[in-house]
Amino acid sequence: MSRRKRATKREISPDWKYNSVLVAKFINSLLKKGKKSVAEKIFYDMIDEVAKNTGEDGLEVFERAINNVKPLLEVKPRRIGGATYQVPMEVSPDRKLTLAIRWILTAAKNRNERGMMKKLAGEIIAASKKEGAAFKKREDTHRMAEANKAFAHFRV
Repeated sequence: MSRRKRATKREISPDWKYNSVLVAKFINSLLKKGKKSVAEKIFYDMIDEVAKNTGEDGLEVFERAINNVKPLLEVKPRRIGGATYQVPMEVSPDRKLTLAIRWILTAAKNRNERGMMKKLAGEIIAASKKEGAAFKKREDTHRMAEANKAFAHFRV
């Protein structure tokens, strides 16, 4: 990590179909070995699958799932006087989105369905209903922050 100056944020252009930066970030996180066209196909097929299964607009369900998984608090280790404390901290908006996307993709990869599109659709539907592994990860993070509330005064 550089001590000189903060890294500049790159501008992410929105995707071509929904004109959404959120969708573009999700597709970029879904990438494997630079195969963007494969990631786009998986994502757009997943949106169609979600719309078919729920009867709602697939993009709205996707956005609701992302918002349900975004964490408000997380714990960061702070070393004070030889002891390491787990200090609860508020999460910045960029990190909220990054964590939500990462948790949804990890949970989808661990599902027992066939094909990434089906796994992702199942996880998105579950997260939009406030259930599933990604939402559970968020709840565990909040529970850990709540348990370590006594160390909040160590916040920097």
